[in-house]
Amino acid sequence: MLIAQLDNSCEFPHPTNALAEPNGLLAFGGDLSAERLKAAYSKGIFPWFSPDEPPLWWSPDPRAVLIPGELHTGRTLRRFIRKHSYQITVNYAFDQVIYGCAQRQEGTWIGANIQQGYQTLHQEGRAHSVEVWHKRQLVGGLYGVSVGALFCGESMFSKIENASKCAFVAFYHHFLRHGGQLFDCQVLNHHTESLGAKNIPRREFLQYLEQGKKQSLQAGCWDTQVLEL
Repeated sequence: MLIAQLDNSCEFPHPTNALAEPNGLLAFGGDLSAERLKAAYSKGIFPWFSPDEPPLWWSPDPRAVLIPGELHTGRTLRRFIRKHSYQITVNYAFDQVIYGCAQRQEGTWIGANIQQGYQTLHQEGRAHSVEVWHKRQLVGGLYGVSVGALFCGESMFSKIENASKCAFVAFYHHFLRHGGQLFDCQVLNHHTESLGAKNIPRREFLQYLEQGKKQSLQAGCWDTQVLEL
């Protein structure tokens, strides 16, 4: 099966047209404009590609998610959080967070065009960051895209111990308090699995997505603020 080449419109094939191998590859081409990114996320599609490649668009099956109530914080992490001296914020330093994610060895796919696309989404109030500060220095964080009552996580980074995990735990409780329904983790890895993420069939994820798009978070969720941990 051939994958679709995108044109100047922001239309995407249905996610069920994605390849089984490589898992979830749906389309290539197009730009990373805010309109195209919003269209992609509204259908459960996200970009992931190397800087020397054209944009590649994915919708894997199964899909990694964290369902409310299933966050796992082990004894070691709970002990660490009780003793932490980190400050956690929302939307204080989006540009610095996405740049920090791009500096990770695994984050080399976050090229300048990807950073620019998500920075535009942030300016429109659709992409958000969570920052971790230690002694007034940014030491970790995460960023992602909000789609109604869903949060689609994109990447995270840590410069010191457990920084990104602390960001996620603080944001998890904040998001749920404001009516959040699901965390999209895209593809399961050791880091997200350790926090309780699991795989579900793509069709089930798309059902969550359709329901979540009809709901709104409570006011203030994305205000620039300090979070409790």
